[in-house]
Amino acid sequence: MIIKNIKAFINKQSMFSIVGRVTMGVFLLLFSQLSFAQDKKDKKDNIGTEVVNVVKPYTPTISDAFKVKEVPVITNEENAKKESVKYSILPFPVASTFSPSKGNAQGVEKAKQERLFKNYATFGIGNYGALNTELYVNEDLNNNEYIGGMFRHNSSQGGIKEITLDDFYYDTKIDLIYGSNEEEMAWDLKLGYQNQIYNWYGLPAAFGNTLTLPQSMALVNGIDPQQSYNTITAGGSLVFEEALVKDVKLELTHFSDAYSSAENRFLLAPTFKFDVLDEEIKTKVFVDYVDGSFKKDYSGTNTADIKYGFTNLGIVPSFVMKRDDWTIDIGAGLVYSMGKDNTSNKFYVYPSVTASYNVVSDLMIFYASAIGNLQQNTYKDFVDGNPFVSPTLNIKPTNELYDISAGLKGKLASTVSYDIKASYVYDENKALFKSNDYTESDTNANYAFGNSFQVIYDDMKIMRLYGEIKADLAKGITVEVDGTFNSYSNKYQEEAWNLPEIELNSKLDFMVTEKWFAGVNLFYVGELKDQQLNTDIVYVTAPGPITLDGYFDLNANIRFKYSERFTTFLKANNIMNNGYQKWLNYPVQGFQVMVGGNYKFDF
Repeated sequence: MIIKNIKAFINKQSMFSIVGRVTMGVFLLLFSQLSFAQDKKDKKDNIGTEVVNVVKPYTPTISDAFKVKEVPVITNEENAKKESVKYSILPFPVASTFSPSKGNAQGVEKAKQERLFKNYATFGIGNYGALNTELYVNEDLNNNEYIGGMFRHNSSQGGIKEITLDDFYYDTKIDLIYGSNEEEMAWDLKLGYQNQIYNWYGLPAAFGNTLTLPQSMALVNGIDPQQSYNTITAGGSLVFEEALVKDVKLELTHFSDAYSSAENRFLLAPTFKFDVLDEEIKTKVFVDYVDGSFKKDYSGTNTADIKYGFTNLGIVPSFVMKRDDWTIDIGAGLVYSMGKDNTSNKFYVYPSVTASYNVVSDLMIFYASAIGNLQQNTYKDFVDGNPFVSPTLNIKPTNELYDISAGLKGKLASTVSYDIKASYVYDENKALFKSNDYTESDTNANYAFGNSFQVIYDDMKIMRLYGEIKADLAKGITVEVDGTFNSYSNKYQEEAWNLPEIELNSKLDFMVTEKWFAGVNLFYVGELKDQQLNTDIVYVTAPGPITLDGYFDLNANIRFKYSERFTTFLKANNIMNNGYQKWLNYPVQGFQVMVGGNYKFDF
């Protein structure tokens, strides 16, 4: 029906084609109304319509996409040329008294950087005829090479109360160095000489009791207590930046005294570093040789020199593992020791393990270690520890089986650090200083009147507790306190001779002003045990060990910085004027004062 109406409409359209577009619009409107009415009338006769949606997967192609143009074409009709607007301002003067101030740039005030000098000289004099001088010079020869030297002298003319023998001492040392710092390697050569003069002034309190007063005075006047030590050193070191050999150290030492004692030591210690399966392997190798002789034994009855010598060959491989907060260095030490007479050759195995764990970042770090070593003992080392030993010592190595320790270190605050450690040590042939027995015979050597020390050996277990705290309380104020507590267990000897059970130390440094500085040091050493017999006396019951009282020693210093180059100082030692004995029969100097200055300079 709809089709018939359309045909009729087309016929009518041809009839009215001359009317124009306006008349056709009217007819189209009437036709749409007629069609709607006819559709409604014949609705029942229409089979109806239905929308069918066909769905299939969409597979896009490149042609489906379009690219946005970087410079789009604007087709908006409103994109017309803008009208220009002209305007003018009528100025009107306004009276004003405001005058802005000129601005200043603000900046952060920088502290003046202190100038660093390469060289310095120190000079000080004090009571007891004390003299202390130091001179250090260093000069760059070119961009890599340098040369330097150090001269030190420390002496005192003595004067300790109630001492009948000379008690002065001299210690003079000079060191020279020549080296180079290059891109891949650094090296240096060293040469040194030291002369030390001491006196065996420590006669026993009961010395001369078996003699008459004239005999005792004649015996004392006939003692020449002076001993002189001479040390010549040479050596060098190499450090490589990237190489299989990490570093090499070489030391040659010749040590002698006024009693024809002589000792030579050679130490070569290279360190190797390489990677295995992404783990760094570090290997320390050392050759430690010592050879020496003494002219006499303590009794003076020997007919040939007393000779000693040991060669220690060692290797200590280790590797480091880092896992999360753990760092573990695992290794072992292998040492072969050969005696001079080839009767004491022995092979040793030692642990070499260290570990640390960050419990709370740098606030608390747990650390532990188990380390052993074969300690090469020498005449020079014993003199450095006690200059009043007799030139008749028994020299042999100390077998440090293990030193097991564990502790905590970290910070209590940003300016307060601490360290607490507990250790268990087991040593075989640990060296101990013990007073020599004596007689009151005028045929004795100058060191055989109870005024010298011997070295004896014992197997010893040591329980040790150490604690330390450091703090920067304020600007220019630092405090340090540490303490060591020991418990000794001996296998053969009655006591741990001349080893203290308690050692305490405290230090305070503070800046009074930018020119004035001061420091205080107080330390305490606990009781010591020693033993000594006059073998001219026949004892019904031999005297037991002698106890040396513990002592405090208070020291202080004041410094005035006159300029960046020159500083004066005043030092006071043993302020409490305590005549304590550091060694049996050896009281120290009382209250000591030294005044001097330090001058820094460049060439």
